[in-house]
Amino acid sequence: MRRRLTWLAALPLMLAGTEAAHGVAYRLVFPQASLRFHVLASTGHGYLSWLPLVLGVAGALGVVGLGAAVADTARGRAVGSLPPAAFAFLPPLAFALQEVLELSLHTGTIGWHAFAEPTFLPGLALQLPFALLAYVAARLLLRAAIRLGRMLSAPGVRERQGFFPLSTVVAPQAQPRCVAARGPPLPVGI
Repeated sequence: MRRRLTWLAALPLMLAGTEAAHGVAYRLVFPQASLRFHVLASTGHGYLSWLPLVLGVAGALGVVGLGAAVADTARGRAVGSLPPAAFAFLPPLAFALQEVLELSLHTGTIGWHAFAEPTFLPGLALQLPFALLAYVAARLLLRAAIRLGRMLSAPGVRERQGFFPLSTVVAPQAQPRCVAARGPPLPVGI
């Protein structure tokens, strides 16, 4: 499977983890609902009403990525791996950019002071546990997709993927070359 399709299955989980950590950070810092909603409205979080739609589209893309993993495995193609380092770096980076963009779009100036907001450090700290959960979920879903693809594959495809021990796989026999009566001469050494 092309690596892009593996990421298509993983990125929606990263997005969901980043947004969940974002929401938990605001709940921890502002436990009163009325104050939390006021702070969210005054710091450029009006777009959150679109979040269910965005997560739904991202989830649909994730299902497409998992379907591609099933199809590729069934055809005998390898499925790309997910580097854990990307899950460690991308969610905190996405959270920091999200906080700056939220404040920048709300105020009309570059909101560098978003890093000084009371929710920034808790939100940043929460990114790693949620990223770990997203990584584990992505690995489990891809592993399930690979198993489903193996179950759907033809027996010959399973042999090409190396499902059987090396000692039981029969090496293909070299086919004898037929020398036709007519044709160009064979190259030297054959």
